[in-house]
Amino acid sequence: MKDVNVPALVVFVLFFALVTVMGFLASRWRRADNAAHLSEWGLGGRSFGTWVTWFLLGGDLYTAYTFIAVPAAVYATGAAGFFAVPYTIIAYPLVFLFLPRLWSVSRVHGYVTPADFVRGRYGSRPLSLVVALTGILATMPYIALQLVGIQAVLDVLGLGGGENAGWFVKDLPLFIAFGVLAAYTYSSGLRAPALIAFVKDALVYIVIIVAVIYIPIRLGGYGHIFDSVAEHFKQTKTGSMTVPADKQWVYATLGLGSAMALFMYPHSVTGVLASKSRNTVRRNMAIMPAYSLMLGLLALLGFMALAAGVGTKEKGYNAQLSVPQLFASMFPDWFTGVAFAAIGIGALVPAAIMSIAAANLFTRNVYKEWFRPAATPADETRVAKLVSLLVKVGALVFVLGMDKQAAINLQLLGGLWILQTFVAIVGGLFTRWFHHWALFAGWAAGMVYGTWKAYEIPSKATKHFGGNSAEIPVLGQLGYIGLTAFVLNLLVAVVLTLVLRAAKAPVGADETSPADYGAEDGGDEPKSAPEPVAAH
Repeated sequence: MKDVNVPALVVFVLFFALVTVMGFLASRWRRADNAAHLSEWGLGGRSFGTWVTWFLLGGDLYTAYTFIAVPAAVYATGAAGFFAVPYTIIAYPLVFLFLPRLWSVSRVHGYVTPADFVRGRYGSRPLSLVVALTGILATMPYIALQLVGIQAVLDVLGLGGGENAGWFVKDLPLFIAFGVLAAYTYSSGLRAPALIAFVKDALVYIVIIVAVIYIPIRLGGYGHIFDSVAEHFKQTKTGSMTVPADKQWVYATLGLGSAMALFMYPHSVTGVLASKSRNTVRRNMAIMPAYSLMLGLLALLGFMALAAGVGTKEKGYNAQLSVPQLFASMFPDWFTGVAFAAIGIGALVPAAIMSIAAANLFTRNVYKEWFRPAATPADETRVAKLVSLLVKVGALVFVLGMDKQAAINLQLLGGLWILQTFVAIVGGLFTRWFHHWALFAGWAAGMVYGTWKAYEIPSKATKHFGGNSAEIPVLGQLGYIGLTAFVLNLLVAVVLTLVLRAAKAPVGADETSPADYGAEDGGDEPKSAPEPVAAH
């Protein structure tokens, strides 16, 4: 730890201490009469208004890894790294169509997870189980990647411990950060990240606005930045200022597939279901694109890092460090601490929400559904708290025990996997036509095909899972594997539904009614979770 940036570290620690105190105090914020209920701990009592929900969703969706990875992709590949901007632009009009419906039916029936809705809509425990397990599986590497973001900041701060440092010294700051995170999440539930998100988002906006004004002034203006980047790509052949013709299908299909997957993630749904009204959801889908503007500005930091010469002379340079090192080289030390605090807190907020969402899924759709149907609300809350701790420990072990590239590859797989729940969830919000066994078969086909194709892709760092694009059957163009798997999933579900309906196979019980999907509220108290239904 010879090169610790002391002023930056002091500012970083002060902000971390602030959000720690806020995390524990959050348990007193909007305290419920009955805190021993999963909808209180895991959904904040379904009481968040427009602005709280906006900050919560922003803190949830725009993570520390976004702060690190999007500019890193632009740094490494150029224009192709901007795919995250159009996908978030596409996402909000898309989800505006179905998220209010999901909120309404969940509020009426007391659903806590998307798998709850699937179970109630189709009367199928197996389909509900695979939706829950897919959500947990896709969320775990996402939590782990928040650690990657924090580690990048700690390395640049000088807390990496050096190559010769023992694992305990090297990783102690990480253990402390996630130990505190685990403690206040256990204590305060979703209220903790909801409150901390105000600080996180404020810091992010301040840092981005300062960066896109101050750094170009120091680098000679945007014209000089773009000229320098174009020359760099021309000489190195590592990227380009426009998306090459042979990558345009990849760019388009990755953007569309990512937009469809964004609100299939359990943590995204958790933020939506915590809203207090249907109108709150609709308002947020209308104003969330403000974050897309921020994301576009954030992506430009990758070009600024190239223009500043960050890492360009180093062989095998880790692009994930480009933004932290850009901040360290351009900002005064004290403001570098503010910027690093934005990234660090930007990891804690989504990690907390993700672990809560995974715990909700396990508790409601695995533990209660399959092992203890008679579990009381207090039992559910207790189990969810314990599982949230285990999820964080698992993510920590995962990152410390595996290569960082493996964590990134698994997160890419997570997006592919979670997209395979789209047909069951979104389809169910508009129609009861699909047969639950056809949906199960479609999900299985998409999962197997997508995982197999991703497994076949090598990279310089890994033998398998080295990318997310492969040739699209029939079209013969390279495209996003997840979207191809989704199309296969949908085709299987449609064909098998026709077969099963022709054979008059039992369709399962639907506990919802058409009026549930347009309900403005569910009354003073949502219904308790329905009793488990028999598989059909």
